[in-house]
Amino acid sequence: MAVFQLTEEIGFPDPELANDDGLLAVDGDLSSERILLAYSQGIFPWYSKDYRILWWSPNPRLILYPSKLIKSKSLVRTIKSNKYSCKFDTNFEAVIKECAKIPRGEGNETWLVNEMVEAYIELHKQGFAHSVETYYNNELVGGLYGISLGKVFFGESMFFKKSDASKVALSYLCTQAEAMGFYFIDAQVETDHLIRMGAEKIKRSDFLELLDQALEHATCQGKWTEN
Repeated sequence: MAVFQLTEEIGFPDPELANDDGLLAVDGDLSSERILLAYSQGIFPWYSKDYRILWWSPNPRLILYPSKLIKSKSLVRTIKSNKYSCKFDTNFEAVIKECAKIPRGEGNETWLVNEMVEAYIELHKQGFAHSVETYYNNELVGGLYGISLGKVFFGESMFFKKSDASKVALSYLCTQAEAMGFYFIDAQVETDHLIRMGAEKIKRSDFLELLDQALEHATCQGKWTEN
């Protein structure tokens, strides 16, 4: 299938028209309105190495039901040790900038270029993007961030500087998401460590149907605190 080129008009083609690798469209912009519309349609942005915005809707899609998180024995021990503490939305900029340091693919390139970082910081200010931070002796050592719409958390990226720090953040998020009645956490594409932690691959059509149901609920907009 052809890849669609977006214009200044804010809109997207049907996500079911994406290529086999999930690529749907290119270009457009990173305005909050466009990004939120994309997520609401099961689409998310990445940057390519030639600095074009690529919009994706992969098939299958990886999701994690909060109640089905699998914790290894070592992770359970780490959580019970209380050596880490977790918080929501107290250091979003630091979390996304740490995630941006992680190389993706060959070389030291990252899809989290400055334009992406700035766009998600703006979404955080608007109350749609959230961070989960893991601290060790008051030092930020891990975390993750993503977008919340309706009863869905769209996970974007995570990082860790100490063992299990990002997994502790994910566990903390799942506890919160379950308490808030979230349908699922969108993990986007398959990774071995998320599969081991209970994430499941589902067909894009099933994902979009589940997403529509979750978006019938109001968004919990604004800074999060633990329930």
